[in-house]
Amino acid sequence: MALTKRQRQILDFIGKFIEESGYSPSLEEIAQHFGLSSVATVHKHVSRLIEKGLARRGWNVNRSIELIPQGPTTRAVELPLVGRVAAGQPIEAVPQAETVSVPEEMIARKERAYVLKVQGNSMIDENIRDGDLVVVEERQTAENGELVIALVDGSEVTLKKLFRDNGRVRLQPANSSLRPTVYDSRRVNVQGVVIGLLRRY
Repeated sequence: MALTKRQRQILDFIGKFIEESGYSPSLEEIAQHFGLSSVATVHKHVSRLIEKGLARRGWNVNRSIELIPQGPTTRAVELPLVGRVAAGQPIEAVPQAETVSVPEEMIARKERAYVLKVQGNSMIDENIRDGDLVVVEERQTAENGELVIALVDGSEVTLKKLFRDNGRVRLQPANSSLRPTVYDSRRVNVQGVVIGLLRRY
């Protein structure tokens, strides 16, 4: 389950507030704590927590936010969401000032991991859909068949399975309606290997 950094902060604040006060904070108090001018923004974040099964609230009642007990807690780490990657035609990665909470056990080396948002459906047969988040370990090499973030011609980034053969690189989609693309190996650089998938509902 993917939480943005702000959603994680609000969830933690609500839990601490309830623990200390015995009742939940109002939306106004949450907004004030985080220096947000719009209560509507807080309402949106709380609604996302409710949709993800982490909280609930009574109908039209102030201070009615309750946190839903979860199973054994999984420690999370914050990884940077560094942009988007095409699961279709290559597009340029666009840096974004956001982080995503990722289960700690998914990450071997936090300092070499990051998150990209998928755009397109060329990897749909691998259950990777438009809008999903992929967790990537930064690497410059990959084995045949691994799912990689590939940099093509030094400027365009794409998500595909990689295969090498006689100085050529084949970037293979996981969609029967699409054809693979083949490049001279000098045109393709591996940027990372996909190690996890997150989906926001």
